[in-house]
Amino acid sequence: MSTESIFRAAFWVLLGGLWVMRVYLLRRVRQPGERPMPDRTAIAREGRALFVARTLVLLFLAAVLVSYALDSPWLRALSIPLPGGLRWAGFGLGLCGLGLWTWTQAVLGREYSPQLQLREQHRLVTSGPYARIRHPMYTAMSVVGIAFALVTANGCFVLFAVALIAGFVARAPREEQMMLQAFGEEYRAYMHRTGRFFPKL
Repeated sequence: MSTESIFRAAFWVLLGGLWVMRVYLLRRVRQPGERPMPDRTAIAREGRALFVARTLVLLFLAAVLVSYALDSPWLRALSIPLPGGLRWAGFGLGLCGLGLWTWTQAVLGREYSPQLQLREQHRLVTSGPYARIRHPMYTAMSVVGIAFALVTANGCFVLFAVALIAGFVARAPREEQMMLQAFGEEYRAYMHRTGRFFPKL
């Protein structure tokens, strides 16, 4: 087996672990009759431009994944010469990101929503990774995106990681505004003692 084949296998291990975790945990927390798509209020809260951009990024990722699975020549042409040690570090980083993502998803439980909307009788989660970070899932997803870029050593995955992180940076303040409107001073105090994407020093 060639070195590139080993890294391709490492990538699919990360992606497979991610999908298993998401399917398992989301099936546990999905509410009966829940809408799979956001309503107009959630789109307006996020901002139509950001919502469209996020949708386009996901479609771009889907196209890149198909091309990567087929080992398309055009995608190979965008390869980046990264040292093997850095690519293995990316795999380790991906495992850490996947662990944080799993922990965050488990702690959120039924309070999780992929859209900027709150559940009925929504409670403010401040335990687990949320004790130190307000958006640990965004952090975890960004780490996984960076890991994908390092393991694949491909420009398309680098572009995806950059777009992903930029989207989270733009989305987080909107989410915090929603939480302030819902929880008021309780959330304001929570903001003072936590960091947005990393623990506050």
